[in-house]
Amino acid sequence: MVVNSTPDDGAEETLDSIGRAVGQVVGMPVLVAAAEEGWPVVWVNHAFTEATGLTLADVRGPAADLIALAAEDSSGLRHLQEAVQALRATSALLRLRRSGGDWFWARTVVTPVAGAGGSTPTHWVAALVDVTAEVDRDAAVAAEVEVVRRESEDLALIGAVSDLVMDLDDPFGLRAIAELLSRNVVAWAQFYVDDDGLQAADGVDTSRASRSSGRRPGGNGALAFVPRRGGRPAGPSGPDAVQRLLDGEGEGASVPFDLDLGADHETGSASAWLAADLRGRVPGGAEAGHVAVLPLPGRHRVLGLLAVVARPAVRPDDAEPAPARGGLDERTRTILSLTARRVGLAMENVRLYAREHRVAETLQRAMLPEQAEVDGLDVWSYYAPNVVYAQVGGDWYDVVQVASDVVGVVIGDVVGHDVEAAAAMGQLRSVVRAYAFEVTEPGPVLERVDQLVGGMRIPRSAGLVLTTLTRRPPQDGEGCPTWHLEYSRAGHLPPLLVRGGDVVLLDEAGGALIGFGEGARRTARHDLRPGDVLVFYTDGLIERRDRALLDGLNALREVAAGATAVDAAGIGEELLSRLADSPEDDIAVVVVRIPDLTDTSGHGGNVRSRRWQLPSEPASIARARHAVVRTSHAWDLGDAANAELVVSELVANAVLHGWGRVTLRLHDTGDGLRIEVEDSNPTPPVATEGHPGRIGGFGMRIVERLADWGWRPSRGGKVVWARVRPTEASVR
Repeated sequence: MVVNSTPDDGAEETLDSIGRAVGQVVGMPVLVAAAEEGWPVVWVNHAFTEATGLTLADVRGPAADLIALAAEDSSGLRHLQEAVQALRATSALLRLRRSGGDWFWARTVVTPVAGAGGSTPTHWVAALVDVTAEVDRDAAVAAEVEVVRRESEDLALIGAVSDLVMDLDDPFGLRAIAELLSRNVVAWAQFYVDDDGLQAADGVDTSRASRSSGRRPGGNGALAFVPRRGGRPAGPSGPDAVQRLLDGEGEGASVPFDLDLGADHETGSASAWLAADLRGRVPGGAEAGHVAVLPLPGRHRVLGLLAVVARPAVRPDDAEPAPARGGLDERTRTILSLTARRVGLAMENVRLYAREHRVAETLQRAMLPEQAEVDGLDVWSYYAPNVVYAQVGGDWYDVVQVASDVVGVVIGDVVGHDVEAAAAMGQLRSVVRAYAFEVTEPGPVLERVDQLVGGMRIPRSAGLVLTTLTRRPPQDGEGCPTWHLEYSRAGHLPPLLVRGGDVVLLDEAGGALIGFGEGARRTARHDLRPGDVLVFYTDGLIERRDRALLDGLNALREVAAGATAVDAAGIGEELLSRLADSPEDDIAVVVVRIPDLTDTSGHGGNVRSRRWQLPSEPASIARARHAVVRTSHAWDLGDAANAELVVSELVANAVLHGWGRVTLRLHDTGDGLRIEVEDSNPTPPVATEGHPGRIGGFGMRIVERLADWGWRPSRGGKVVWARVRPTEASVR
């Protein structure tokens, strides 16, 4: 043991005690005398000198001077100081400096050494053990764990963004993503959409590109900025960087552009417009300084922008890299870049889907079943595909005016429910229509259809019933004209003839499916009487998994025989309410009634609910008005003028602003006529003050004057309803 002075006789016993204590120490012990004058260091061992490069001469003197060796660990030193003052042993992890200037970690254990016969320490032994390797290893493990944690958080965040981009058809989908970024990555975020005009994406339908050129309302009520494609010349602050991003000429989504909100941008430039808009949105306005802007890249063009304000940088020491442009660190830039790319591609996919959907809707509307208004016949029709997302399937019907006194009725079913089935249906319908106008008699028409279909190689088999009804003038003093029925069947279920409660299956003139007929096809004939009802249907009306087809046919015959309604629409609604509550296939139904003009028995037994399905086209408005007038007369509801006007406005709104099929329902509530119009657009109707400078826009105001009205969401869109108030004439 080496000390800084020779001990006197009274210190021998103390040094012996110290020697025994130091002998138990492992590592680099330092001996400090418990003297009030500076607590001098009186001894160090050889291991301490080798580890630190410091000898006893270097550290001899007050122990307080050793504080300089651990300047970065004031908390550890305070802990040691408190323990010494409390006269108790303790330990702490200190970062110490060697004589060469480099740092090392030491686990330091401080132990008091009492003098002979006393409890007050005369010395303190500080044992230092170099644990740099262990600390570095633990730090490396902790760093790896932190990297994994942050990567997991980043993956979870990107996963959350991926979930949200699935709902970009929601007008507020981009706002939800911006709020997610603001909570987890940046201080503030805002999306902008470029659809022939740059505007903030707050309530903007990202699935529909602008159909107009020029300025239009932006998300904040301001006019959207219309970028000039091809960029602009350099302005006072340099090139129009925002315009270059929109033109796809920037550095890409991986390097955000730093937009200075306080800079003097060129008047009328994209940078000037965006900076002005951001000053009104960013917390702090122009004082926010800089905003990082990233493009939203699609496959062929930039679809918009993402603007963010970085969070304040946290740099614990000088080893951290400086923030990137816009105040974004590398991690934040990566997350924003991935988000921008996902959003851009998702927006493009949404728009492609919406465009394809509009094309499909146009094609489907062209192929939807049609019903002609036939003079002298009461006709009701119904069609519903079993697949929710499809507007049309393989079933179809047609009611066509072949000649002034000849009406054709056809109902058919193509195997399958997909687009191929619908396409085959459209081809067959066109072929049957064309030959029906040329030949008229059903059997020869189907023969020609067989020949043509064989050459067309239509991939789906199909069955149908073709019927013609020919009007004959009254004879021998009869009060109304009669009708002559001719039909031919090609592998389809037989129609029903209902007469005075009796049901006859029209099962003659049967034959093979279309395209498989060989030779002549037969034509069956019947004379019809006033009051007779014909029911045409596809198998979706009667076929169920839990019963045989024959049982379903018998159920249809029973319901048709017991129908109490006296018009085609009422009979059709009874059939649907009893048989089509849970269909498993497409359904098409046509009910044709021969009016009895001499029947004055009244309408007390009529069904008080009617339904029509109309194509989304202007001609449906007139059909709906005609349906309301006929129904009001059948139900003795009095003057139908108000109801006619209300249904005209509701159906017109569905045709102009909705999509898909339009369903019209009428209900007699006992206190007025309730009208329901359903379409596939979930956006609710709004009563406006009209369109300044042009005609129209007052439709719902008219409805408000004539009826109580409201709306509700439906599975496929919305239902707008109106209960028409009874007029004074009808009340009297």
